[in-house]
Amino acid sequence: MANLKLGINGFGRIGRIVFRATVKRDNVDVVAINDLLDVEHLAYLLKYDSVHGRFDGTIEVKDGHLVVNGKTIRITAERDPKNLKWDEVDTDVVAECTGIFTTLDTADYHIQAGAKKVVISAPSKDAPMFVMGVNDEKLTADHKIVSNASCTTNCLAPLAKIVEDNWGLEEGLMTTIHATTATQLTVDGPSKKDYRGGRSALVNIVPASTGAAKAVGKVFPAVDGKLTGMAFRVPTADVSVVDLTVRTKKETSLEEIKAAFKKASEGSMKGILGYTEEGVVSQDFVSDDRTSIFDADASIELNSKFFKLVSWYDNEFGYSNKLVDLAEKINGL
Repeated sequence: MANLKLGINGFGRIGRIVFRATVKRDNVDVVAINDLLDVEHLAYLLKYDSVHGRFDGTIEVKDGHLVVNGKTIRITAERDPKNLKWDEVDTDVVAECTGIFTTLDTADYHIQAGAKKVVISAPSKDAPMFVMGVNDEKLTADHKIVSNASCTTNCLAPLAKIVEDNWGLEEGLMTTIHATTATQLTVDGPSKKDYRGGRSALVNIVPASTGAAKAVGKVFPAVDGKLTGMAFRVPTADVSVVDLTVRTKKETSLEEIKAAFKKASEGSMKGILGYTEEGVVSQDFVSDDRTSIFDADASIELNSKFFKLVSWYDNEFGYSNKLVDLAEKINGL
């Protein structure tokens, strides 16, 4: 099968990590990038990354375009995605990474511009959401525009699925201890979301809302209405952790739960779910391409139906890798 030709709209944190994820694959080629920054600045941001390190390869700018590892990539700075002419570079799938065009109608601008399919790097109000390892088997050739959900949903959904499939999930509350993101401020200022969201990310633990837990019900209907949650934004650059407090329908034990998660990590969810019994901390998961690494040692049991399950995720790198996986999958249908 021919290589996937990927376009990237928006070269921010996720757009750049999506690019880095493709470089490790022989079957994916980025053919075009659209971002409002000038190409020299894009090259600099791709080359140097404060979290994931220096780019492992060559990056040049020639005639207004990027040349990465000898391959030329078209660069545009177009505000209106309808004008992007994706067909001129034979784009199969566009990774929509601006955080702006997240609905079926707006993501369709890329289809109008010649792309065959679109993966949105954010939750969507109306586009179908897919989480690799949870509901990607429901993808069909008719899916032209899909959402990769959120990084937290990608961590939580595998946990919920394993619990539901084995013991039944009665109800659960999730807290994500979430690394700082680009929407936060370095010093106190106004926030469109809420007052707390405008406080300095450098020195505060900031309580925040998140729809990630409820979104699990959209990708895995068996738990719809059984989960909700919140976030604490903390002053770290990357890697977050989900704390899922869950009540099961059937009696079980923490040892049985650990065994089920270990089995899934080595089988049906290999490459998506990880499993560790070591004394790990957040930095140990920087640039981990899995989206949910179950921490057996940190998880606890209150009784035979009530448990706290802990799972780590690189909210940038793991999520971006699964976005590329999703792009590959819809391209192959």
